This record gives sequence, C-alpha cells and structure tokens, in this order.
Amino acid sequence: MTRKTIIYVPGKNPKPEPEQHKSLLWRSLIEGVRRADPTLFETVQQNEENFHLIAWNYLYYKQYKDITVDIPWIDALMYRHGPSDADMREARQWHRQLDRLLYNIADRLPFVIKLMPEALRTNAEELNRYFNDEEGIAREIREPLKQLLRPRLQDGERILLIGHSMGSVIAYDALWDLSHEEQLPGKLDCLLTIGSPLGMNYVQKRLRGAGESGTRRYPTLLRHWINLSSVGDVVALDRNVADDFQPMMELGLIDSIEDHCSGIYNFFRNDEGLNCHRSYGYLVNPAVGAVITRWWQGEAQSFGG
Repeated sequence: MTRKTIIYVPGKNPKPEPEQHKSLLWRSLIEGVRRADPTLFETVQQNEENFHLIAWNYLYYKQYKDITVDIPWIDALMYRHGPSDADMREARQWHRQLDRLLYNIADRLPFVIKLMPEALRTNAEELNRYFNDEEGIAREIREPLKQLLRPRLQDGERILLIGHSMGSVIAYDALWDLSHEEQLPGKLDCLLTIGSPLGMNYVQKRLRGAGESGTRRYPTLLRHWINLSSVGDVVALDRNVADDFQPMMELGLIDSIEDHCSGIYNFFRNDEGLNCHRSYGYLVNPAVGAVITRWWQGEAQSFGG
C-alpha cells in the first residue's frame, strides 16, 4: 500500500519546541478528522508517525514560545463542537471589518503601510524580510520542507501538504523551487491552505516565479489545491485563490483549485478573546477534517464536497 504522508507548515510568530508543537497540532487535526468522519478516526490516529511538522519558526525568530500559554485554550477548544452565536457575531464585528478595510488599502497601496497600525506594519515587515530573502533566510526556511518532499515525491508517496498563514507562502515557494530549479519529478496529491494570504496582490507579486510567464510562473507538482478560510480572518484578506491562480488550470498544471470559505468559523478563544486565525481552531473544524478524510480515502475529485 502506498504510504500516506501529511506535512504541516505553520504560520508566523514563535512556536513551542517542535515536538511539543507537533503534539498540539496532531491533537487538533485528529479531532477535526473525528468530527468529520468518526468511522475513519482510529485509522488516521494510528498513523501519527506519518505526520510531519516543518518547524521553520525558530530559524526565523531564534526563540520558542512557552507551550503552557496555549494548552488550556486548546483543552477548551476540544470540548466545543462549533461556533456559538456570540462567536459568529464577534467574527463579523465592525472592528474586524475595519481591519479588513485597512488591509485592503495596504494591499493595493503598499506605500501607505508606514502609516498603518503597528500590527499591520509588523506583519508587512516580517513578510518583507522573507520576500527580500534577507541574509538568505527565505531559502533557509524553505529547505527543511524541500528535504522532506524530495524523496517522497520521487517514491510516489501520497502527500497532503497543509500550509497555515505564512506557511502557505513557504509551501507554495518551495513547490516552485522544486518544480523549476530542480525539475523534480512526481506530483503532490493536495495542497491545503488555511488562513492564507496567497489571495493578496502584495503577496502574489512577490512569490517565487512572479516575474516569469507561462508554465514557469507556477509550481507544476500539484494535482489539487483546496483553500479554506474562516469568517473574520483578516490575514486571508482575499479569501479566494481559484480566480487568481486560474492560469494553472488553463496551462494544465493542476487538476483542480477550490475555495471553501462560506460559513466557516474558527472559534478558537484565549484570554485575548476570539481569534479567527489560529491554527488549532482551523484544524479542529470539520470542514478541514473533511478535506483530510477524503484525501485519506483517495477521493481526489471530491476533497471539499
């Protein structure tokens, strides 16, 4: 039987030490699978050794996050089986709409970023450090993912690559490198992007291959791409990617690109309130669990259905 591999690329900010972080992510992911398909839960749970974390964050930030900060909130998340009415109202509150408006302005007029609130400026600075490859940092943090993918793609393993937030940018760029710099053979089953900024003009203009044309502009190693974002997640500013990356379909580089963004709520809460972007909240969502279970069962044509 062909081995199934799940690879997870986290978003920005310092994370707990890799083994601790991996454990929390797997706990959340497997709960999302249970909620989507209880009959498949035990089968997937028994394959934890085939779940891999690309722990790039320490390379970037040179520090770890205290794991005890998140554990009580993840525990609470496990006992919540969906968003409350209050969660849904808060996800749509005016201040989130204002944040989205500010991000939209900055996305279209990057020169105004210096006038924006500190959080937005900090996000832009971190992205620019990556896109400018300062001191080779971008290539350094992509390399662990490429090292993991090379033998698995060549061996024909079935691979689900999950990229959260900035992790989706790293995943996309790594696939471009492997496609065009290394011309690696093989195809990756599915790229699942969650809370991704890949729909933003600012990001798209700086991706690997952005200055190329035709086939060389895009990765060539993907069969399917599922993009999922929650209501109120301002990082996923443009929640849809299928329209922006439609040329991949037209060029025959990929079989499908699907957006699943309607009515999905990330109901992770901590002492700062509702966080519509946190990875744990995405992973426990049955919408994400459904993508994982259908990939696991080989239902390539109905990942998001």
